[in-house]
Amino acid sequence: MARRRQVLDAPGVVVAFHMRNWKRDFLSHFFPHKHFHFADFHLNERGFRRHVLPALASREKPLVFVWSQNLPDFAERAIRDLGLDVYFIEDGFVRSMAGHASRSAPFSLTLDRQRAYFDCRGPSDLEDLLNTYDFNADPALLARARQAISAVLAGRLTKYNAPDVPAGTPSSGNGSAQRRILVVGQVEEDASIRFGCDRPVTNNDLVRLAARENPEAEILYKPHPDVLNGVRRHLSDPAEVAHLCTILKGPVSLPDALEIADHVYTITSLSGFEALMRGKPVTVIGAPFYAGWGLTDDRQPMQRRGRPLSVEAVFAAAYLLYPLYFDPDTGKATTLEAVLERVASRRPVTATFRPARAEWRPFGPYGLLGWRHLLTPLLSPIIARVGEREDAELYRSNPARFFRDKDDRRFRLIGRLLYPW
Repeated sequence: MARRRQVLDAPGVVVAFHMRNWKRDFLSHFFPHKHFHFADFHLNERGFRRHVLPALASREKPLVFVWSQNLPDFAERAIRDLGLDVYFIEDGFVRSMAGHASRSAPFSLTLDRQRAYFDCRGPSDLEDLLNTYDFNADPALLARARQAISAVLAGRLTKYNAPDVPAGTPSSGNGSAQRRILVVGQVEEDASIRFGCDRPVTNNDLVRLAARENPEAEILYKPHPDVLNGVRRHLSDPAEVAHLCTILKGPVSLPDALEIADHVYTITSLSGFEALMRGKPVTVIGAPFYAGWGLTDDRQPMQRRGRPLSVEAVFAAAYLLYPLYFDPDTGKATTLEAVLERVASRRPVTATFRPARAEWRPFGPYGLLGWRHLLTPLLSPIIARVGEREDAELYRSNPARFFRDKDDRRFRLIGRLLYPW
C-alpha cells in the first residue's frame, strides 16, 4: 500500500475515464503532480480512437483511472494490449460531511488495481487483503482499528455525515417492546447492487423477506436518503410494502436507526458493517466486502471467502489499509484518525466542486451576441420538473456544461441542439 501511494504521488500522466466534471476538479486537487487527460464522459469507440488512444499509447506510459466499473470494452482491450496500470476508483467508507455524495468534497477514495471493491464477480485488492493479511501478527494495526471504531461510535459517524440531522430515537409507530428488524434501503440502480448480487433484488424484496422471516417482530424500513430527498429515483415503491413495515421518512440518522435495531437486513449497504461495529446481527442478500468472513448471515454463496475474521480485522483492512484519505480543503494526504476528528467536530469543508458559473459570452456555445443566455431563465423551471432536484441549479450555473454529464440520452440530445458548439 505504501508503494501505491508513492506511484500515485509521483509526477506523470493519468488518462481518466467516466469522470463527471466536478470529479475532475477534485482529482486534480488531490493528485497535483499528475497531468490528467480526461476522456469524454459518454465515450464512443470513434472518439476513443481519435482522442484518447494517442494519450494511452504515449511514451510516458500513463496510469489509467476509471470511476467504478465504467471502462468500455474497446478501451479495456486497448489498455490491456498496452500493458498499462489501471486503478478503479470509488468513494471510501468515510466519505463526506454531506448527506449524500452529489458534488460534495470527499475525504477518502479507494483505488483498486483489479476492480471496484463491491464487484463480487471476481477478486479485488480489498478481498485479497482480507484473504491474506496476517492480522494476528500486527497487533498495533488491530489496536488502531479498535480505537477508530470507538471514535466512529462515539461520534455517531457514518459514510455520509449530514450536519443537520438531529440526534434522537426514531419513532417506530407502535411503542411496543417487540424485536425491531431494521431494513436499510439502497439506491436500486447503484452499481453496488448490480455488481454485488448474483440476482436482481429490490428494497421491497428485502422488506418482504424480513417480514416473512420475522413475523412477530416490528419491521422498520429506512429508505436511502438520496431517494427520500429526490436526488436519486427508486425502482420499487415503498408504498407497496407499507402494510408490512414502518417507513422511517423523517430526518432519522443511520446511527440512531442502528442503535434501536435488534437485527439488520440489507442488500450490500455499508450500513451492515456499521451494524456489526455495534454488535448487531446482520443479514445480507448480496456479497458486500464484509460478508463471507463469518460475521454475517449470508444469503449468497462466496466461494473465494471463508476465512474467519473479527470485526476489527475487517475494519483494519477496509478503513486503514485500503483507502487513501485527503483533506478536501488543501488536497493533501491525511489519516483516518484526522478525518474522524474533523467530521466529529463538524468543522465545515470549504472546498466545493461545482461548475464555475458561466459568464456572458457573445459567441461560441451561446450564439452570436450570446442570445442563448436568454434561454436559461425559461428552461430552468422545466428542468426542475423533469430532472433531479439539483439539476436546475446546475443548469443555471453553467448551461452548456450541464448537459454533457447527463446519463439520460434525451438530455444530451437537447444539449447538442441548444448548445451545438
